[in-house]
Amino acid sequence: MKSSDSMLIGELAERFDLAPHVLRHWEAMGLLTPATRVNGRRRYTGDHVIRVLTIIRAKAAGMSLEQIREMLGVSGQAERRALLERHHAELEHRLREIAASKALIEHLMQCTADDFTQCPSYRRIVADMAGARDHREAGCVI
Repeated sequence: MKSSDSMLIGELAERFDLAPHVLRHWEAMGLLTPATRVNGRRRYTGDHVIRVLTIIRAKAAGMSLEQIREMLGVSGQAERRALLERHHAELEHRLREIAASKALIEHLMQCTADDFTQCPSYRRIVADMAGARDHREAGCVI
């Protein structure tokens, strides 16, 4: 898109498979800078495309709209970095949780026990997830 090119709200929304009201909402929240109006119709530019991509990727990373607004609104690199480091730590935690859940599901897909809750391997995995490192001390005889 050339810097002189512009698109209507429907065109921008369609480009990202969004409903136009989503872009209006993001604009009202301060996530998206107001588009220039030509004959009463919003006209979006390449800068808006970059902003929409940024919002979409941040949402995919688990950021709330409020967190995205904060990230887009910070004034300095140090403040932005601190905010993103906090979110990065949250993502790392979520990735560990996902990996643990994946391991549990993978075990269950191969477990041959009639009652998987009685399977010693399953119980060990669950105990480890719960933080009971020495599950035998907790009264579990696996």
